[in-house]
This record gives sequence, structure tokens and C-alpha cells, in this order.
Amino acid sequence: MPTSSRLVSALLYAALAWGVSAMVMEVMEAETQRQNFGYFQLANTAIGVLVGWIVVGKRLGSDYVTAMGIGFTGMLAMVFWCLFAHSFNEMLRLSLARRFDGPIEALVSVFKLGIDYGAFLAHGPIIVALIAGGMLAGVVAEFVNRRWE
Repeated sequence: MPTSSRLVSALLYAALAWGVSAMVMEVMEAETQRQNFGYFQLANTAIGVLVGWIVVGKRLGSDYVTAMGIGFTGMLAMVFWCLFAHSFNEMLRLSLARRFDGPIEALVSVFKLGIDYGAFLAHGPIIVALIAGGMLAGVVAEFVNRRWE
């Protein structure tokens, strides 16, 4: 059921995903010399919207400390699904280029690629933005939940 807290959660996590994606793109450009990111930011923003709506928005309705935990959980879910989506996409690209000997090797590569992509998140400002942004989004969404419902 659509609620104001779900809408606000979706918008806040979209903003968090957009901002952190921009930070990750800067790190990736500096470390890998990649320039073409395609739909990287848009895909992460769409995942942020879904996580905000589904994971965070429906769990709100208690105290602010719990909302911080819900926001942190939502941030972890968003990071997981973004890493999985991009790793799976890269695995499909490599599969079409016939870089794997079989389907099991291709599936295992999803996890290896996810770990490689996750290494780009291991920078102080990105970690702080994710943790603080996720927890703040949870608290703001809880405030909206209390205020308008």
C-alpha cells in the first residue's frame, strides 16, 4: 500500500544511490581509467528507489533508534543489489565474449566481480556517505511516517 513514508524512503535512497554512484565513478576513473559508465548511476538510482520503497518503507513505524537500524539495513541491501546487478551484467558481457569455459565458471565469476567492485567502496568518504546517509534516511522516513500517517 502506498504511504508517504514509502515515497520519502524511495526518494531518499534514490538520492543516496545517485550521490554515492557519483563518488564511486570518480574513484573508478582514477583507479581504472574507465570513462564510459553507461547507465551506472541510473541503474543504482532505480535500485535505491526499490530498496527505499520495499525494504525500508514497509518496516517503519517504531522509534527513531530502530529507524536508524532500518536505514542501515536498507543501505546494506542497496549496496548488495547494486553490486549484484553490475556483477551479473559484467558476467553476461564476458559470457557473450566467450571468456568462460562453462556456466559454473560464469556464475562463480559473479561473486568474484562483486568483490572486485566492492573494493571501490572501501574509501573513507564513500563509507561515511553510505552509513550516515542510510541511517539519516531511516530517521527522516520515520519522522515522515509519524508526521503524516
